[in-house]
Amino acid sequence: MTDTQALLDNRPPSMATLFLERVEATPDAEAYRYPVPPASGEGPADWQPLSWAESATRVFAIAAGLIDLGVQGEERVALACSTRVEWIFGDLAVLCAGAATTTVYPSTNDDETAFILSDSGSRVLIAEDAEQLRKARASRAELPALAHVVVIEEADAVSAVGDPEGWVLSLAELERRGAKYLEKHPDSVRDRVHALRSDQLATLIYTSGTTGRPKGVRLPHDAWSYMARAIEGIKLLEPDDVQYLWLPLAHVFGKVLVAGQLAVGHTTAVDGRIDKIIENLPVVRPTYMAAVPRIFEKVYNGVAAKAREGGAAKYKIFQWAADVAREYAKTSQDNFRRTGSATVPLGLRTKHGIADKLVYAKLREAFGGRLRACISGSAALAPDIGYFFAGAGINILEGYGLTESSAASFVNTQDYRTGTVGKALPGLEVRISDDGEILLRGPGIMQGYHGLPERTAEVLESDGWFHTGDIGELSPDGYLRITDRKKDLIKTSGGKYIAPAEVEGQFKAVCPFVSNILVHGADRNFCTALIALDEQAIMEWAKDQGLDGASYAKVTASKETYELIDSYVQQLNEGLQRWQTIKKFRLLPRDLDIAHGELTPSLKLKRPVVEREYGALIEEMYTGSRET
Repeated sequence: MTDTQALLDNRPPSMATLFLERVEATPDAEAYRYPVPPASGEGPADWQPLSWAESATRVFAIAAGLIDLGVQGEERVALACSTRVEWIFGDLAVLCAGAATTTVYPSTNDDETAFILSDSGSRVLIAEDAEQLRKARASRAELPALAHVVVIEEADAVSAVGDPEGWVLSLAELERRGAKYLEKHPDSVRDRVHALRSDQLATLIYTSGTTGRPKGVRLPHDAWSYMARAIEGIKLLEPDDVQYLWLPLAHVFGKVLVAGQLAVGHTTAVDGRIDKIIENLPVVRPTYMAAVPRIFEKVYNGVAAKAREGGAAKYKIFQWAADVAREYAKTSQDNFRRTGSATVPLGLRTKHGIADKLVYAKLREAFGGRLRACISGSAALAPDIGYFFAGAGINILEGYGLTESSAASFVNTQDYRTGTVGKALPGLEVRISDDGEILLRGPGIMQGYHGLPERTAEVLESDGWFHTGDIGELSPDGYLRITDRKKDLIKTSGGKYIAPAEVEGQFKAVCPFVSNILVHGADRNFCTALIALDEQAIMEWAKDQGLDGASYAKVTASKETYELIDSYVQQLNEGLQRWQTIKKFRLLPRDLDIAHGELTPSLKLKRPVVEREYGALIEEMYTGSRET
């Protein structure tokens, strides 16, 4: 029996048990860091450490407070909060109280928040601030099960006229209440943890539906316990690692990172403020972090834009260095795959060394200088961008999973292959169906959709095989390459199949100005694209074109900008099959975003929403056309 198999076979029944084991094993080790703004309100935050024992004190107090409020086993406690250390404490406390966490993105609108709280039957809501409290209060009449709202920001925990007595309380108040409860019942939390079964509901995560209501994905304790031990088993992380965690914890990707940390025991610096990432990285100096592809695309575009600002010579050096990075990464990976050695020819090594001093070293320093690896997930990363970072010494390890599979099903490790999502985690079975769909079976697969047995039966077979809806290919040695979403494959009127995500990814690698792109062509005789530009990058370029002072919408509507992007579209088309090429495109007057419902909170494109919103532009590109 392998060490990894032994870990899986002997995994604890719950994530709560895993937490207790971690606290007992390394009570004085640093568990978390969190930023505390300076009293003056100006300058960088002061990062405060918390040991595992200190974290356990807070978690136990919150858990005991929930028990004192009357929360019972498997009852739902919702969390509507941005990524911060209190989110993690709240989640762990819910699990230690024997209850189950319902996750709610803080950006979720009033109507959908009310639906999630109602559909889940949540008894308590842990709300971040006054805005999240307002949403709950606005829908209180529709939420008879919601007995309490616990507000993290103490100053916002204010009752209003019409609130039932005790309906609103602060997190600090709940912790004080829990501490008193523990004085009388010191074993209450541990008793709840010891009573947990592996098949009990631990987390209810509502997927961001592109149409209709979101579905609640039921994930039991065993899913997280399995994920934690599987991550530990592949030795991707070490106890002395420092993770920088900014991803939304309401998303399954963020949640699995918390589970993995419990098993490995490393430090996590927590701050979900996206606008602080660039500022935080040199301070935290992480050894690894997880992100979505859009972050790497923005970094790449930003570096390219800064080089362009430095003049033609500097930009030419950057382009040369980027080409060298890609060649170096491809060559080393190809050689490692063939021979087991990642050697590269002397000439390429020499060029790489020069490019490292000129470009790559500065890029690594911007990430804090210690970054050993980045994990990328939630959507596909354009291979050329992956090769660029790999060649620059920043290893981007792509992974793959869904909410329904507890996030991590496949992941690259140190012997990674750019353009793939790595190998299956130990304990997971995988097969490719006749039509190319990826099917999964294992402990991480959901129990089903909450209250939706018919929808569950559509994707989950009676023998445990889950239909992912993704198309992929497995290499002989087990590396998976995702082709596209099964439902997103385009079939042109000429009968040709096209994977839009593949074309979109290639364009992102070619064009340093793109933010989002949607390729359209289903049942059409040629492909078109809607393109949104990165505001910072295109506005910097616009200054040199006599458009200084113009709005973003005016810049994107200009002839100069259209011609610029057209040159990149033509460059893209040179590498595509004829039926894949983009014959026409339109530049959008603003970027796609979460607020307008065009992107999910994990920055995935909602195709039906975008195609519906910009349907007139799409039709305009096809009206009267006879192109083939």
